[in-house]
Amino acid sequence: MSPLIRGLTIALWALPLFFGIFALVSRQLIAGIVFLFLITLYGVVWLWCRPSCFVVYRNYVEIVFPGRRRKIPMQDVSSIRIISNDAFQQEFGWAMRIGVGGLWGGFGWLWTYRRGFLEFYISQLDNFVLIERVTEKSVLITPENPEQLVEAVEEAIA
Repeated sequence: MSPLIRGLTIALWALPLFFGIFALVSRQLIAGIVFLFLITLYGVVWLWCRPSCFVVYRNYVEIVFPGRRRKIPMQDVSSIRIISNDAFQQEFGWAMRIGVGGLWGGFGWLWTYRRGFLEFYISQLDNFVLIERVTEKSVLITPENPEQLVEAVEEAIA
């Protein structure tokens, strides 16, 4: 996780903490409801939106979330490469996130000015891995070891 995203995640955790303490001290029902809503929302992000790892198998790349798994078939991968933030901006142009952002990273869809939509699961702000697909949206991820993941996928494709 990049320092900026880590700092944002820590700051966002202050919100439910604040509302929880405020609800206990003031005995305000609305503060308690906001606290429960935030904790539920953070749980959903942790279980369903934030990947815990990326695993390469012979026939597919698996994005593992604590509450689900997502497979990208190798036959649908047209290319895979590491791309810097600067190169991404040059190639894709301006981008707008549609999904979760700030809490453990950014997850969901990214609309880009030059190439339209792509899926993204990032927890760093550079050294992305771009998986370009034949039939579906391309996927932008930030695995722990980008070089190793790219090499493993390239071997599986060949």
